[in-house]
Amino acid sequence: MSRQTHGMVEKRGAGLWLTHVFMILGVLVVFFPIWLAFVASTVTQADIIRPPMPVWPGDQLWTNYKNALFSGINVPVGTMLLNSLIMAIGIAVGKIIISLLSAFAIVYFKFPGRSLFFWLIFLTLMLPVEVRIVPTYEVVAGFGMLNSYSGLIFPLIASATATFLFRQFFLTIPDELAEAARVDGARPMRFFWDIVVPMSRTNIAALFVILFIYGWNQYLWPLLITTDPEMNTIVMGIKQMFPSGDDFAHWPTIMATSILAMIPPVIVVVGMQRLFIRGLVDSEK
Repeated sequence: MSRQTHGMVEKRGAGLWLTHVFMILGVLVVFFPIWLAFVASTVTQADIIRPPMPVWPGDQLWTNYKNALFSGINVPVGTMLLNSLIMAIGIAVGKIIISLLSAFAIVYFKFPGRSLFFWLIFLTLMLPVEVRIVPTYEVVAGFGMLNSYSGLIFPLIASATATFLFRQFFLTIPDELAEAARVDGARPMRFFWDIVVPMSRTNIAALFVILFIYGWNQYLWPLLITTDPEMNTIVMGIKQMFPSGDDFAHWPTIMATSILAMIPPVIVVVGMQRLFIRGLVDSEK
């Protein structure tokens, strides 16, 4: 090995080492608040309010998590976790189904105003829920969907972003596949289910992760349409646990609830990590 090549290897090794050091430091900075929240969920109230804050777990883990799961201000945390899970899955699945069908119709069906309809859908990206929240609330109330899962899910299942992403992917599918399916006598929906959907599985997985987290973190819309405590989501529950004025807050229970609220999104991200990454970097054309 020449001296020049040896020097390049040494520089590359030093750069790789520094990259790993900065990456580890970044992970520690991000993880440290989560670690403190976990520690706070395993100690007593006195340990938290009396400085210094402990940095190692205590012996109250089971007690605090049991209180968090089966008790709460208005409703048990377990019920709120279930509500958030149903809402997040419903929003993610609904957005994907509607976006797949919309993009398929725009790409593979020729009808007057096809481009106009696509750009009208695309323009809705400029109209977040907050802008159209009043008329949306009136429609939901008119259909009697307040304090219901349908009211939590249906107004949020349309997604211009997902429709745009699926359209761009469908445009990369060779026209020969559609022609071959047509020659074999496959009807459009057969072509959709047997060819288009399987080719889109990694894109679907990536969008499911993003949309699940989007649905899980919703706060304003559930707060607006739910007055029954039994329909509260976990994000609403955590906000309600924080004290206002001279109210008393049991911080170990609040921290335990916060940790429990992070578990379902983490499971989804970790469980679908491989498909999620492939959906972002691999078009599978």
